[in-house]
Amino acid sequence: MKTQNHASFNPESLPGPHDITRTQLDNGITLLVRPNFNTLSVSIAGYLQAGSLYDPLEKLGLADFTASTLMRGTKKQDFQQIYENLESMGASLGVSCGAHTAGFGGKSLADDLPALLEILADVLKEPVFPPSHIERVRSQLLTGLNLRTQDTNEMAGMGFDKIAYAGHPYGNPSDGFIETVTAIKTEDLVNFHQVHYGPKEMVIAVAGAVKPDQALQLAKDKFGDWANSEQPEVFLVPGADPLEKTVRSHHVIEEKSQADIILGVVGPPRKAEEFYPALMGNSILGQFGMMGRIGESVRNKAGLAYYAYSSLSSGIGPGPWIVSAGVDPQNIEQALQLITEEIKKFVADPVTPEELQDVQSSYIGKLPLSLESNTGVAGALLIIERNQLGLDYFQQYEEFISGITPESILEASRKYLDPGKLAISTAGP
Repeated sequence: MKTQNHASFNPESLPGPHDITRTQLDNGITLLVRPNFNTLSVSIAGYLQAGSLYDPLEKLGLADFTASTLMRGTKKQDFQQIYENLESMGASLGVSCGAHTAGFGGKSLADDLPALLEILADVLKEPVFPPSHIERVRSQLLTGLNLRTQDTNEMAGMGFDKIAYAGHPYGNPSDGFIETVTAIKTEDLVNFHQVHYGPKEMVIAVAGAVKPDQALQLAKDKFGDWANSEQPEVFLVPGADPLEKTVRSHHVIEEKSQADIILGVVGPPRKAEEFYPALMGNSILGQFGMMGRIGESVRNKAGLAYYAYSSLSSGIGPGPWIVSAGVDPQNIEQALQLITEEIKKFVADPVTPEELQDVQSSYIGKLPLSLESNTGVAGALLIIERNQLGLDYFQQYEEFISGITPESILEASRKYLDPGKLAISTAGP
């Protein structure tokens, strides 16, 4: 089945082999550059192999804590100087942490790119973890974890992970627990940085008003001498076995007027051939329009939910395929029944050609919009590299999406979405 021709979709105007330059530095850093001289600015994005999967169990949250303190001072400049330097350029820079990697992103005028990369290199390579700032960051992290215990959506999500990813690294929260973050000492931060921050499998993407050879020279100048013999091999995430039957849990948070439901399964990794059929199917199930079939059934027709939608997370490992809903606590059972019925219908019969065509048109139409900014392009380059999609990914995209059929969606859905083997997590009074 083919979608309609999209006049606005011109593959050659999108990033591809004709205008992305990919280079690997001698120390293992991969640099991706996509010039855009229609702007005076430049965006950078990237990641290192220093995510929460490398946390010791008794100190969960260590990777997140480390990333949160990197910009609090270095051997060359203190916290104040870092932010004054960024502010004087009108630039931004931040470091964050995910499961697999610690990520960074920033933007500046093209003329200030050398100064921005200088600050980034300083922050990543030579942080000093000032004690007063460590305790300030710890206080912020603990405040967030305390708030999490009173958030019905967050606690339902943690309950889902505990069921669906039992015994799997994805079952651990990347921000840890109050007791594990409390246990982290300064030397833990120093040691984590010393071991895990380095050039092995690091990626930097640059998009904007800069020539590839200029960006390459800057990357060599700022990062070319970086070495770390202690860096371990990249964490290889195992597959996650599906449940053998439906498993359910409820987390009690008293005095709440709303309960949250998260139910679902472990879905396909991004590289799985079923990923895109599942993604299109998920859009029909609980995303497109007013939250797809789930939103129509549970929220619009039955009036049982404040919100109800489905989502499919993609990544290196097997991400969750879930339905989320916020309901009045007395409506939990009825909402669960309706959601389960919709999943049963979804895996019983193919989606209609009209539903699929609408979703395909939407996905094809919104891709160019997501790549209009340098920040969008830099992020897209990271997705291509992280998932090894190939530099011609966007040139193949329209044909790829158009080739998905109702039958391939049904096949992918039946492989993963078993209504008799769901992880169901609720939180509320």
